[in-house]
Amino acid sequence: MNKKYGKSKKILPLLYVLILMISLLPTYTKAADNSYAVNGGMETDFWTDGSWSFPNLDDSQVEVQHFAYASDEWISPAEGQYALKYWVKDTASKQTFTVKQAAETLPAGKYELTVKAMGGADKEAGQLVLFAGSSKTSQAVTKGYNNWETQTLTFELSQDTANVEFGAEISGEPNSWGYLDGFSLVKVDGANEPVQSDIFVEKVDGLKDDFIKGVDVSSIISQENSGVKYYNQEGQEQDIFKTLADSGVNYVRVRIWNDPYDASGNGYGGGTNDLEKAKEIGKRATAQGMKLLVDFHYSDFWADPAKQQAPKAWASLSFEDKKKALYSYTKDSLQALLNEGIDIGMVQVGNETNGGFVGEKDWTKMSELFKEGSRAIKEVDSNILTALHFTNPETAGRYASIAKTLDDNNVDYDVFASSYYPFWHGTLSNLTSVLKNVADTYGKKVMVAETSYTYTGDDGDGHENTAPKSTGQTLNYPVTIQGQATAVRDVIKAVADIGDAGIGVFYWEPAWIPVGTPENLAQNKAIWEKYGSGWASSFAAEYDSHDAGVWFGGSAVDNQALFDFDGKPLASLNVFNYVNTGAVAPLKIEKLTEVTIEAAAGEAIKLPETVTAVYNDGTEGAVAVTWDEKALNAAIQAGIGNYVINGTVENEMTVKANLTIKPENYVQNASFEEEDKSMWTIAYTNSLTPHADFLKNASDAKSGEHSLHFYSADGVDFTVEQTITGLSPGYYDASMFIQGGDAAAADMQLYVKATDKQYDEPTNVTGWNNWANPKISDILVLDGTVTIGASIQANAGAWGSLDDFSFVKTADYEEAGEEEEQTPPPAQDDQGEDSTEQEEVPADEEESSATPVNQEEPKQESEKNDTNKQVKEEHKNGQKGSSLPDTATSIFNFLLLGSVLLVSGAILYKL
Repeated sequence: MNKKYGKSKKILPLLYVLILMISLLPTYTKAADNSYAVNGGMETDFWTDGSWSFPNLDDSQVEVQHFAYASDEWISPAEGQYALKYWVKDTASKQTFTVKQAAETLPAGKYELTVKAMGGADKEAGQLVLFAGSSKTSQAVTKGYNNWETQTLTFELSQDTANVEFGAEISGEPNSWGYLDGFSLVKVDGANEPVQSDIFVEKVDGLKDDFIKGVDVSSIISQENSGVKYYNQEGQEQDIFKTLADSGVNYVRVRIWNDPYDASGNGYGGGTNDLEKAKEIGKRATAQGMKLLVDFHYSDFWADPAKQQAPKAWASLSFEDKKKALYSYTKDSLQALLNEGIDIGMVQVGNETNGGFVGEKDWTKMSELFKEGSRAIKEVDSNILTALHFTNPETAGRYASIAKTLDDNNVDYDVFASSYYPFWHGTLSNLTSVLKNVADTYGKKVMVAETSYTYTGDDGDGHENTAPKSTGQTLNYPVTIQGQATAVRDVIKAVADIGDAGIGVFYWEPAWIPVGTPENLAQNKAIWEKYGSGWASSFAAEYDSHDAGVWFGGSAVDNQALFDFDGKPLASLNVFNYVNTGAVAPLKIEKLTEVTIEAAAGEAIKLPETVTAVYNDGTEGAVAVTWDEKALNAAIQAGIGNYVINGTVENEMTVKANLTIKPENYVQNASFEEEDKSMWTIAYTNSLTPHADFLKNASDAKSGEHSLHFYSADGVDFTVEQTITGLSPGYYDASMFIQGGDAAAADMQLYVKATDKQYDEPTNVTGWNNWANPKISDILVLDGTVTIGASIQANAGAWGSLDDFSFVKTADYEEAGEEEEQTPPPAQDDQGEDSTEQEEVPADEEESSATPVNQEEPKQESEKNDTNKQVKEEHKNGQKGSSLPDTATSIFNFLLLGSVLLVSGAILYKL
């Protein structure tokens, strides 16, 4: 026993030393079990083990310690036994240093970097910025001893990334101090990972649970009556309202027209949406857990900025009686819907009421009518939101002006709603800005009541679609299912970015698909007429003769639906779910960007070696392209005209190059696309304030994105012009494009000032995107200088835009008798060369395998108009630059020769 005990006494000290040695070995601890931060809790000495580095630390100015909490009896530890402590010495200047480390590899995903910090306050405060890769937090400031706060940085990596540096930047004035502890870098729970799908959708952060993700399916009853069927994601026929709810939709919008029928009971179409159809739609939406937005148009058919016609029954009412009728109709209709057990969350008083409402255009009267609608809603249920709906957010100052007018007129409403169609209504940043301004200034909720985007350029039913168009529209997204999904997601984000006041987005008519194929157009027309499933029937002509009476027909938005032409849901329908989670898909090229090239005849033309590929995740890249060289050479040989040259990329996708060969346009920056616009002069008469400016908005431009836009509430009166110099003598043509409206009293001219004469061509505006193209032909230029411009005068409220000025040469000027006056006469060889040049075949008459689209040829002398004959006659008959006729010159020469012979004969006779 004693011997064993003696041996044990010898062994115990050895075990104690061994345990102590092991405990002193450096251990790289993590602040959290799943943290990528090494020694995040500062439990080992970072100076010894190198777990943290300080690349820009000046230790003569800043003291950094591996601090033991046990050395300060008053401190409240953040965690563990140790922390990092820093102090900027009182003799130092302001200092900044970095503490960091690098994660060897981080898988793609979302991450949170956190750290606990405390320190001095006021002038002694430490200042902290967390960073990971290129992501940073805003600066945080310590707030006093033992006042620990956790700072957090959230960031995402789209792909696995090596050597990701993370840490903190610390700065402070002399005598500032602080502590850091508990660094943690963790991957967020996989529940927040994007789901696998056929499309990419970037998650919209910060969406509230009650954010409206709505659709307007007002046409659905007439569609189903027409035999259209709808399916779920598995391809099984299913109630569309369940499919919508399963896809993340939580709100349904339905329009109501007072009496959309003619005297014989025939429906006007467009869904023929009366109160009874609204009841059916509302009940089906409520059954699937979705709220209803009731959209009263207060019209018997479509109400929009161009049409705000009173219902037939109200047409002859006085204004006071119209107010009473609107109040009663709103209250009775709303109560009838509630009696059906429908969950109504919001009611719209009018639809796109920019400049009119129920036949009234005066804002004082419009406001009175808005008040009656709002009063009726609040009396039925004060919890139902009242919305007013407007459009054209791209027009500067429009929403601010409308909101101010409503406020000045004491209109009671809750929601300022806007339409936003990406191809017409400007940028998303502008949408966010103008709606946020209304929300912040007047305390209103804001939303998008209508939006949509195309997924195909195909027409499904034989009735022309509203988009895509080659002019007047901005197509910033590919016309694909992916492009459609991204467009919707971005509108949702734009509204969410407004903050709590941004309450939601509605997609317009996602189920208005064909009732039949284009090949069965006659059958489709019969169905549209019978069930009202087209945008308008012929019966609507009695109420809307100028629009529906002329253009009645099918669905103009079947290619903007979220269901395909056969009723199967597109992947884009799930965007309402995916904005909460994100979605990813295999990477592929979604679109090849077409190339547009303009060149003057005779210029060298070279197509680009690469084109831009747009991928389904929104990224872009250059890909090599092979062009059809034969077609290109044929186009060059054919000369002036428009051509399409096809190209292919490596995966056999095709892309187009749109080539335009033009006569040289001598107008500089003719379409206002270039930044330098100093060559243009704008002048205002009658002391009017400036009311014309260069605007970037493709929907207001004839080509490109820019135009010269004008509008004035006080009257329009300005000129815009450019002087061109260095022109060779000859005949020229001038032209421009102009569009606009509300110009009942107008005097608009395209003009050219040239060689002591001004040429004028009157024009006018007849509506948005109805481009007039005034032209002046046979302008004679002799001194090399002209001024081209436009004079625009119109009444108050007129608006429009000018674009694409042109001044091109059509023929040379040759002074009569020029050859006879040459001295000495040309040699025979020179005459031969001249003769050869005169017999050359013009380029546009040579044979070519290329077929130009809309080929345009220079005008020949014989083709000139009679418009400017007077100018030619002045040069033929006037005193300046006149010449004798050919017959007079021959007689003179004969008489002169005869005189010489007579004199010579007389002299010889005398000799």
